[in-house]
Amino acid sequence: MKTKRAALWKIGAVGLSGLLASLVGGQAFGGTIVGSAHDFSTSGWSGGQICVACHTPHNADTTVQNAPLWNHELTQQEFTLYSSGTLDATDIGQPAGSSILCLSCHDGTVALDSFGGFTGGTFMTGSAVVGLGGDLSDDHPISFTYDAALATTDGALANPTTGSITIGGGSDTRTGTIQEVLLISDQVQCSSCHDVHNTFTNGPRLLKIAINGSALCLTCHTK
Repeated sequence: MKTKRAALWKIGAVGLSGLLASLVGGQAFGGTIVGSAHDFSTSGWSGGQICVACHTPHNADTTVQNAPLWNHELTQQEFTLYSSGTLDATDIGQPAGSSILCLSCHDGTVALDSFGGFTGGTFMTGSAVVGLGGDLSDDHPISFTYDAALATTDGALANPTTGSITIGGGSDTRTGTIQEVLLISDQVQCSSCHDVHNTFTNGPRLLKIAINGSALCLTCHTK
């Protein structure tokens, strides 16, 4: 076991980061995961590596969709979902897409160091845990379609296909419609608000848009 995990650690943060960059079209961004909340190099269980807890260039889990070279154990938690009489989205189901990847650390049921085929013992705790005990009923809904039709039905949502917003700050910015900049395959996911790789820096919680003046909320919610 130690030999195989040691081999994974020898991948090298720089080499793996370069590989991941090639998977997103060779784009160069000003932000960096180094030093962010998702930099696991000082964790004591990642072998000094940043990326290996989530990604690996060899023996990746090919059953995981929309996750390049996935390396982390997935949560099997059944979640209680958000529900409201004012919610107009009709396709909310169990978390899927990129959100299930986030919850595979953040729901507190899978150890942070459960990767590379090994079961770890270091669990996320405190305010970083989302959906504790499988309860997402008090969290923003995820894994649902947000399109022009939903905006029309709701009446208080911006049309995600028109207009222009900018995420990030300073030299680390990206501009486009909500659909282009925030949505993942036309769906709201955890990564619609949170920038997993810290590409765009806007303060705490890896947020793509600053929370000052409720700017993040008012990007999609018009009232």
